[in-house]
Amino acid sequence: MPSVSRVVPESCLLIVVGLLVGGLIKWVGEEPPILKSNIFFLFLLPPIILDAGYFLPLRQFTENLGTILIFAVVGTLWNAFFLGGLMYAVCQLSGPNLNDIGLLANLLFGSIISAVDPVAVLAVFEEIHINELLHILVFGESLLNDAVTVVLYHLFEEFATFEQVAVIDIIFGFISFFVVSLGGVFVGVFYGVITAFTSRFTSHIRVIEPLFVFLYSYMAYLSAELFHLSGIMALIASGVVMRPYVEANISHKSHTTIKYFLKMWSSVSETLIFIFLGVSTVAGRHYWNWIFVISTLLFCLIARVLGVLVLTWFINKFRIVKLTPKDQFIIAYGGLRGAIAFSLCYLLDSAHFGMRDMFLTAIITVIFFTVFVQGMTIRPLVDLLAVKKKQETKRSINEEIHTQFLDHLLTGIEDICGHYGHHHWKDKLNRFNKKYVKKCLIAGERSKEPQLIAFYHKMEMKQAIELVESGGIGKIPSTVSTVSIQNINPKTLPVQRILPALSKDKEEEIRKILRNNLQKTRQRLRSYNRHTLMADPYEEAWNQMLLRRQKARQLEQKMNNYLTVPVHKLDSPTMSRARIGSDPLAYEPKADSENLPIITIDPASPQSPESMDLTNEEPKGCGGLPPSPEEDEEGLMMRVKEPSSPGTDDVFTPGASDSPSNQRMLRCLSDPGPRPEPEEGEPFIPKGQ
Repeated sequence: MPSVSRVVPESCLLIVVGLLVGGLIKWVGEEPPILKSNIFFLFLLPPIILDAGYFLPLRQFTENLGTILIFAVVGTLWNAFFLGGLMYAVCQLSGPNLNDIGLLANLLFGSIISAVDPVAVLAVFEEIHINELLHILVFGESLLNDAVTVVLYHLFEEFATFEQVAVIDIIFGFISFFVVSLGGVFVGVFYGVITAFTSRFTSHIRVIEPLFVFLYSYMAYLSAELFHLSGIMALIASGVVMRPYVEANISHKSHTTIKYFLKMWSSVSETLIFIFLGVSTVAGRHYWNWIFVISTLLFCLIARVLGVLVLTWFINKFRIVKLTPKDQFIIAYGGLRGAIAFSLCYLLDSAHFGMRDMFLTAIITVIFFTVFVQGMTIRPLVDLLAVKKKQETKRSINEEIHTQFLDHLLTGIEDICGHYGHHHWKDKLNRFNKKYVKKCLIAGERSKEPQLIAFYHKMEMKQAIELVESGGIGKIPSTVSTVSIQNINPKTLPVQRILPALSKDKEEEIRKILRNNLQKTRQRLRSYNRHTLMADPYEEAWNQMLLRRQKARQLEQKMNNYLTVPVHKLDSPTMSRARIGSDPLAYEPKADSENLPIITIDPASPQSPESMDLTNEEPKGCGGLPPSPEEDEEGLMMRVKEPSSPGTDDVFTPGASDSPSNQRMLRCLSDPGPRPEPEEGEPFIPKGQ
């Protein structure tokens, strides 16, 4: 039913299925199962986070990391304390049923409900195909706010058992935020490096290569949760760190296995989570309080909108690409809640929190409102506001090359300016990675050999084997070299070759190799200033050469004005060039014309001023000797100019025309002498000039 799926997101349909299944189980007299927190956090959540971290778009994530951290940390803290404080005020102003809920319980409830859920965001945003910037801002916030949620949850849960909270407890709680977040990242990096190092030695056991990726990632999550660190941060860090080195070591089949198994695993977990949400809604115990539930829903929306507006106003002061009001609306409207809030609330102890059932009812109401109302209306709003959507086609190689070029250009500009921006630090990290880390974590010569050459040999061998197995060369791919084709089957190539159709995986591998092997950033040069600049020793020689070239061109232009070559008729430059090129012997000097001045003509452009050069220095009527009758009859002879040898300069290289007699001849020709006065009736400007 495509008409339904275009209107209702898949997550909403799964919740409806869960509601129907739970109602059916209850109708037959059985007790429906409830989504327990241990099952959710240990088995259902890790595959979704690992899939998101392993295939995280690292470039967009790192370029917007500051904005994501502000939304994730400051925005979550704002939502938790704003919502908790207002809900405490509502409880104090309402009837006696809510007066027993204290400030710490309301702050704990605010910390649970304030965090954006990554599962719900993934389920909705992947269907509307929003552009990369908005997707990574909302999804990155939902991933990184886990550390804040974990710290606030455990902090207020512990404070609820204290008789009195001291200032030192608040200070320790503030420090614990850095311990939980940075500790989770450290655990993830540690297991990511171990995974990459282990993959160096799996060349003879390719079958179990994907197992190490799943095993070490799950161990990173469990190790972080064991010490009350952020398991989500550990999974993201391990996936980001291990991926480039693991993919360089494992086989192509193992890479395909990891990719599709993670997609399948995360899709199954996501389906089970939303179905269990619907079943747990029917099976759980609920306590409905109109004032508390409506106030929770209203204050969640107000806190999200105010937080996004204030933080975006601050962030836009430092961003080059500003967040427009449309972007701010989508970010605020995309703050969906999901199963993480439900599971955290389900973990609360009923002995210390007697109002847990009311908290669960309010949280389920907020989840249903955000998933159903906001999830169903965000697609029409995106179309109505004409928000830029994600490009369906991949970027071309030309775009990727120019992106890399701009990165190198900005790195060089930052080096010259002395500004240590993120391009500078990214270049430093890439150099350190290439110089030290790759040699330790990538097996064999793969860390030194260009990946493009290795991939070409790999593809050539594969195509050659397939060609031999097929028993013919009817379809020869363009990637196979002629040498290997002759070694396989020495037959003539067909006239029309059929180009192979590359699969998407192979095309993506070629794109990645081209990105990694583009021109690297230049090596850092010594810093300099205007006081230590040295004079260029070649600058004076270049200036002299340019001046001599300019003088030679001016002289040849003057000669062209006073020397004429007698021809039978005026031809166009194309006809003259064709005649000289077709019969160059016709312009060779005659046997009895050794003493005649010869003008050499360049066949490339016979009528250009630069194509004439005097090679015979015998003057004709200007050196004191009268011209002979034979010379008057024969005129000037033309000879095809010999091309100059490569690497020589026609200005600095001495030739026959550089003798003193040649120079006197040129001066004589360049000075025509006094011109007679024009007679009456003649025009002031003679014809032909």
